Amino acid sequence: MDRRGPGTEPGTDAATGRALADGLMDGCAASVPPPGAGPDVWLAFAEQVRSTGHGGRRFPVPAPPALRLCHPRGWVREAALAEPDAPVELVAVLTTDWAAPVRDRARALMERTLQARPESTLRAVTPLALRLGRRDRGGWILDLFEETLRRHAEAAAPSWWHLPPPSAGPAGPADAVLTGLLGSPDRRARQFAVRLALTGPGRADALECARRAAAEPDPATAALWTDAALAAPGSGDAAVIDLLTGARIPAVRAAGVTALRRAGRAAEGALHLADRSGFVRACARWLVAQDGGDAHEHYRWLVCDPAGPSPYAVTGLAECGRGEDTDLLRGLVAHPAGPVRAAALAGLRRREAVVADSVLLALLDDPAPSVAREASLALLPAVRRLDPAYLAGRLDVRGPLHVRRAAFRLLRARGGIHALRASVALIDDWHPRTRETARAAVRACPWHPAQFAGEADTAELAALLERSAKLFHDYDLGLRRNRLGVRR
Repeated sequence: MDRRGPGTEPGTDAATGRALADGLMDGCAASVPPPGAGPDVWLAFAEQVRSTGHGGRRFPVPAPPALRLCHPRGWVREAALAEPDAPVELVAVLTTDWAAPVRDRARALMERTLQARPESTLRAVTPLALRLGRRDRGGWILDLFEETLRRHAEAAAPSWWHLPPPSAGPAGPADAVLTGLLGSPDRRARQFAVRLALTGPGRADALECARRAAAEPDPATAALWTDAALAAPGSGDAAVIDLLTGARIPAVRAAGVTALRRAGRAAEGALHLADRSGFVRACARWLVAQDGGDAHEHYRWLVCDPAGPSPYAVTGLAECGRGEDTDLLRGLVAHPAGPVRAAALAGLRRREAVVADSVLLALLDDPAPSVAREASLALLPAVRRLDPAYLAGRLDVRGPLHVRRAAFRLLRARGGIHALRASVALIDDWHPRTRETARAAVRACPWHPAQFAGEADTAELAALLERSAKLFHDYDLGLRRNRLGVRR
């Protein structure tokens, strides 16, 4: 479950805040950030208004409170705090203002707002307060919000801190505040709420903590829930461990797998040997060894399964395999499933097993992108003995993208004129990443004839430079032409 709503990524939020500030400066009354806007929207909004004002841009008359609260002049900001409809988020920003009169008045107003509307203010401003807390004068608002949250919760019900189970009845006001913060799209707000909830009075509910750890998309927040679940009474219950081992984040699954031993379920470690995460697989191998088993034998059985091996089982076999597994991995290179073929190639490369160049070159044309990529990586040490014409023939823009990228990787590793030819050929590729990689390689080339001595003559280098001339400014292009002795 992804908790991020539209526009919650910092880069997107900052751009939104700047655009709203410009719109409000142009007189668009609807350009104030809406309720629920992320903290980065408000911070970018305030910074943009302040910077455009410093740049000499005129404020609309009459200026709305949101603009006056961000005005470059302190006396204007201070006077705007008296407005009854001043956005509470901008009041929070001004609690860290450099001007003491503005800062003091904003702090007094924030204290009154928290007393009058604690629940709505805590929900709306906590993510912003966490951002402001990292500023030089931001400790005040962070301490205020933490103190208010604790006081508000303890006055309502001590059970607020440790999430009473759903059967406990409807949530009270304090419970609603915590639930809102724990479900915030802002990960810092979620982490803040978790830390507060787990350090208050009462006892943690292991099952609820495990449920939240399994559903949490942020690794740092999930780690807090996981540690709490494993430290709480009832952490060895089957339901708690099953939730952890089924989580989406590898570190949570690994913690659940490790906890199986304490719960007397070490025999279940074999079920996690083929996990998609290498961290979890390593924990599962440890668990199998603690139970007296042999993870290697389990992997061989999984790989030889008539129903078809999992690619992660193949990877696991390579991670702990022995010399006799090389032939088994070679056989899997011809497996019908692309992910299995790719895993077998990666396993052979991990074990530094020799695979014929002809086999790997043929796999560059494999229909599975992961196989072509692994084949190109395996060929990197042998790139000097490969036929560059064979690789260049796979750069055709009409061919499969993954084949073109694999061949380009090898030609760039070879260097010299072959890398330059390939890069120039792909400067207009339809795939953005390939195109930018090629253009960066062309720009980085020094274009010294001595660098390509014995590989290409000056005429060819000049022709390649003219084909890529649009990538350079006039001065840079003239400099490279002079190096090649080309007059124009």
